[in-house]
Amino acid sequence: EFCTTEQDGHLLIVTINRPEVMNSVHPPASKELAQVWDDFAANDDLWVGIVTGEGDRAFCAGNDLKYQATGGDMFAVETGFGGLTSRFDLHKPLIAAVNGVAMGGGFEVALACDLIIAAENAIFALPEPRVGLAALANGVHRLPRAIPLKQAMGMILTGRRVGAAEGKELGFVTDVAPEGQSVEVAKEWAAQILECSPMSVRASKEAVYAGFEAGGVEAAEKVRYPGVAALRKSEDFIEGPLAFSEKRAPNWKGR
Repeated sequence: EFCTTEQDGHLLIVTINRPEVMNSVHPPASKELAQVWDDFAANDDLWVGIVTGEGDRAFCAGNDLKYQATGGDMFAVETGFGGLTSRFDLHKPLIAAVNGVAMGGGFEVALACDLIIAAENAIFALPEPRVGLAALANGVHRLPRAIPLKQAMGMILTGRRVGAAEGKELGFVTDVAPEGQSVEVAKEWAAQILECSPMSVRASKEAVYAGFEAGGVEAAEKVRYPGVAALRKSEDFIEGPLAFSEKRAPNWKGR
């Protein structure tokens, strides 16, 4: 009802589909999206995900304040805004294809992804303080970990808007796409990821994020990561070196 999905081989593309409200998300939409991401996590044939917004005006304008103002059900979803911002156990890579406005919770959904591909007309902001709120869907935590602290605080404390080019300069945007082409460029990045072993990709993602939680490099090195253990026991762990020695493309199994 509030999103569409498209499978392209091992890639899943999820589109927030509420263009009449600039793809803003209310709890019923978060609940639906949470189920989509649950299914993505559980499906062994899906290796990479892209999330975007319907149309070319907005990726996601954040929380649906008009819905909230009418007294609609505001029951929070356990996995967070858009079913993503509090999801810490998804080790499959996610790409945000930001095709316009990414405000508040919309920006927080993008920050919850591993790569952000922004169209030239994309606009990012955490404007919650301007309406008496705070970016508590982990925007206040993820942004300062993605870019220098003083730059992050400049955005968080003022709610100012940042374009795609500045976002790349600051460091939270991975790549800038021509207007209307964010999904296509995101697919190009997904294709590069899909050339790699999905077991290696998941182990790498898990180690990066869990390693941050461990603290310094020495402490992170000592953590035992389940994804790394799974990689070492996988068919892909043999297939990669074998394909290299036989001078052919690997046939990844993802197990």
